[in-house]
Amino acid sequence: MDQLTEEIESDSFVSREVMVYQVPPRTSAQGYKAAEWDVEKFLWKGRLRVIEVGARCDIRLEDPNTGELFAQATYASPWTQVEPVLDSSRYFVLRVEGENGQRAYIGMGFLERSESFDFQVALQAVAKRASQPAEAEDKPQNRAPPKDYSLKEGQTFSIKLPGRDKPAAPKPTSSGSGSGSGGFSLPPPPPPGRRR
Repeated sequence: MDQLTEEIESDSFVSREVMVYQVPPRTSAQGYKAAEWDVEKFLWKGRLRVIEVGARCDIRLEDPNTGELFAQATYASPWTQVEPVLDSSRYFVLRVEGENGQRAYIGMGFLERSESFDFQVALQAVAKRASQPAEAEDKPQNRAPPKDYSLKEGQTFSIKLPGRDKPAAPKPTSSGSGSGSGGFSLPPPPPPGRRR
């Protein structure tokens, strides 16, 4: 069964159009800034897919027409493969690896902030799902068997409601005018006034 789940692919997120940029070397330990990139001159434009394959997650940059792979990053703990830039919510830096194991850092940008937000949510969901099995194994499985609260044959029970201890007393009938208010009645309401 484990072998079958390793082969199932699920698309967590798809963006039809992202741009890839050349990233200059990091100037400080704080992080990357999109203002330092030439965002008007992108290296490549195509589709981004976040694909879960069993416990692994791949971020693929593909040609939207042919599906040809441009670059790929395997998103795994400690989640350092994707880094948001400091000055924009639409741009990220991806750490991609080639087939020979060489690493490169490329900039990636979305056209819309909503796509950027959805991308971050998809990555957070992947990280959460990856951490859940480890947490489930850490919890002890010492659970007591469920108790049987069903009534046995012939067994009954009664419920006492507060304020219902005595049976209701019959209401006395009045021998007066029948209004039941001791002969007191309110006058009728005044007629509506003229509108001004």
